[in-house]
Amino acid sequence: MKILKIQTLRGSNYWSIQRQQLVVVRLDLENFYVQRTSFFQNLCKVLPSLAGKDIAQRPDISDAEFLAEIVKDIAIALQGYVGMKVDFGAVKPTVENNIYQVVFEYQTEGAGRYAARAAVRICTSLLETGTYATQELQEDLKDLRDIRLDGQLGPSTDSIVAEAKARNIPWLEIGTRAMIQLGYGVHQNRIQATLSNRTGILAVELACDKEGTKSILRASGVPVPRGTTIRSPKYLEEAIADVGGFPIVIKPLSGNHGRGITIDVLTLKEAIVAFDMAQEVSEEVIIERFHTGRDHRILVINGKFVAVAERVPANITGDGVSTISQLIEITNQDPRRGDGHDNVLTRIEIDRTSIDILSRQGLTMESIPPKDQICYLKATANLSTGGVSVDRTDEIHPENIWLAERVARIIGLDIAGIDMVTEDISIPVRLTDGAIVEVNAAPGFRMHTAPSIGTPRNVAAPVIDMLFPEGSPCRVPIVAVTGTNGKTTTTRLIAHIFKQTGKRVGYTTTDGIYIGECLVEKGDTTGPYSAQVILRDPTVEVAILETARGGILRSGLGFDGCDVGVVINVAADHLGIGDIDTIEDLARLKSTVVKTTLPSGYTVLNADDPLVVAMAKEVKSKVAYFSMNSDNPLIKSHIAEGGLAAVYEGGFLTILKSDWKVRIEDSVNVPLTLGGRAAFMIQNALAASLAAFAQDVTIAQIRQGLATFVASSEQTPGRMNLFDLGRYHALVDYAHNPAGFQAIAEFIQKWEGEAVGVIGAPGDRRDEDILELGQLAAKMFKRIFIKEDKDLRGRAPRVVADLLRQGITEIDANIPCMTILDEEEALTAALDSATQSSLVVVFPDKVDSAIGIIESRKSKLSS
Repeated sequence: MKILKIQTLRGSNYWSIQRQQLVVVRLDLENFYVQRTSFFQNLCKVLPSLAGKDIAQRPDISDAEFLAEIVKDIAIALQGYVGMKVDFGAVKPTVENNIYQVVFEYQTEGAGRYAARAAVRICTSLLETGTYATQELQEDLKDLRDIRLDGQLGPSTDSIVAEAKARNIPWLEIGTRAMIQLGYGVHQNRIQATLSNRTGILAVELACDKEGTKSILRASGVPVPRGTTIRSPKYLEEAIADVGGFPIVIKPLSGNHGRGITIDVLTLKEAIVAFDMAQEVSEEVIIERFHTGRDHRILVINGKFVAVAERVPANITGDGVSTISQLIEITNQDPRRGDGHDNVLTRIEIDRTSIDILSRQGLTMESIPPKDQICYLKATANLSTGGVSVDRTDEIHPENIWLAERVARIIGLDIAGIDMVTEDISIPVRLTDGAIVEVNAAPGFRMHTAPSIGTPRNVAAPVIDMLFPEGSPCRVPIVAVTGTNGKTTTTRLIAHIFKQTGKRVGYTTTDGIYIGECLVEKGDTTGPYSAQVILRDPTVEVAILETARGGILRSGLGFDGCDVGVVINVAADHLGIGDIDTIEDLARLKSTVVKTTLPSGYTVLNADDPLVVAMAKEVKSKVAYFSMNSDNPLIKSHIAEGGLAAVYEGGFLTILKSDWKVRIEDSVNVPLTLGGRAAFMIQNALAASLAAFAQDVTIAQIRQGLATFVASSEQTPGRMNLFDLGRYHALVDYAHNPAGFQAIAEFIQKWEGEAVGVIGAPGDRRDEDILELGQLAAKMFKRIFIKEDKDLRGRAPRVVADLLRQGITEIDANIPCMTILDEEEALTAALDSATQSSLVVVFPDKVDSAIGIIESRKSKLSS
């Protein structure tokens, strides 16, 4: 048993629309023997949680499928053991013997991939030895926990993302500095933990300057501790005198999570030790008066009070029997405690500060405190050092709320954590000799969302309210285009039409990523990465995304939903690649796009293609159809029911809805259609017009877009680029499958002169597909030049060319046919041989190179 390939999907995909985080394993079971009952019994000894999933007795599955199912179940179970509960999985056989696709859900990508490999290791060991070592299993689980901690969002970020998802606000990980994008394009906002893109840098700088914060608050009449800052212990006694003597607090000027802080310092000896600890964190050290009372964190968001939690330093309670060391161990066994921010509570770790604090209480790690005696272990109440939180939101006095809101505004923070020390939060702080001791930028939310004691508070909701006030948009219109042929042209045409609205359009194609009129990145950019380049751009107002099969298979979609999903057609192409073996498989794959169309949007489908029409049953949105046949029965019934459609009628591109009809333009006036001669371009124009109309683009704007979009090497490189070379013409088109060849054949039939073909085929196509292209070429051209792509995609030289020649010969052995493997040489030879009024058609591998050769001849002709 071995893994041939592991993929991780991150968006809606071939396997599931809702479960977007999936691992896909291509698993070779090789030569195996399994005795199901004993195997399953041994498995349950290793992973007892699988005992209730006994599939050993199922007669409906083969032994091979049984093992594939077991690998899936183990991968799911392993994640569950370390707190990542997932439940979705699937198994699918491939056309190859004993090779299966095993699919299962993950929460953290790295953990999902690890679980796949561990599942195969466990299954292999059970097959070979009947067991799996306990130590190895424990190492696997430890590794999974570590990966989970490294890969998951922090608790504050997670709460904000969860609230965004609940409101159907899309989110993306930016991939640097733990930043998250909420919303798409021009409507996006960003967060980094609890900093937002609205958080002012001056406010953050001020909050990080503890002395500066106290100074501005003191000047504003806010009660703050007296304090001063020093750099050397020689000034310590003077500083203590300046703040009014003991007790004092000593803490680093720059620091977080309570590092280097010592409170309730009572002697000079203690002060010297505390100063040294603080200076390990920051060169400048604060000396300030110690206010007795309880530590409260007040959360203010967008100028309004949201929640307050009392923070209690890490402590243990004596039982009269156990030592402090034992009590800490017992406390850490609480299932709510974990490492870092993994759980509601953090494990208590003992350090030098802990020993000092115990010493001040007359205790050591081996002391046995009396029953019910509380022993403190940390100087500060930070949750990250093992502290606990108690919700006090319903108890805080209105005057303290007013003060906290005022402090947040004085410092200028949109999200502020204000630390107030007071004996009783329900009494005005001015009456308790309390103080505001600190103001924090990027305050943690865990103490509020999951308090140790009290009511959890949804403190993420006010953040989302601030970033996306009610009624404000969070998305830009997304039009996703898929199909077998015509995707790029249709995508470019839709983008061009939307440009007539004056909005900045971002779009992706097989030629590159574009924003406005600028090329961002050249190449085949039709996958999720390219889509997210557009959706991350803060200037984009409309996104038009060509969405090809490869990206969906590799990673899933790059967006969570589209406003218009367009399927132009489904024809045989790339079959046998990625375990998509039939045209029905291909249709199901492409339907992923329209299944994600939002209920408020439109799915635009080709009414002339049965495989595309069938997709209407699976969408949640409204449906619109386009057809080259105005008498299409589906169109007629759809319109009769009040539906929307576009048809080619009497030479006009026409929009239909209910009982009204609007003619957009005569096809002869649409340059893309080459005077109405290119039927498949008319089809693309219908799809594009309908998609734009469904997004409220006006008929005048659609008409203007159609009239100004030309099938040129500038606007649609490699898509029906027709060049007038004087006594003959050249046509460049990227057709590379039977449907593409047939579309060009229809155009050639209307050409009066001789048609010459320069043909090739991608090497990763099946032999029968390449033969078919040769057969089609024999019916299309009077003379043929055969070439090969530079990237043979695993084939040996001349193999593809020989298959094409074989296909040609099977149709007509007498067709003049020359093999010139180099594409540029083959095209040059074809152009040199062109006769009067002929048409040289090239299906290029390198579009730019082919166009360059032709343009060079054209420029020489004009000179």
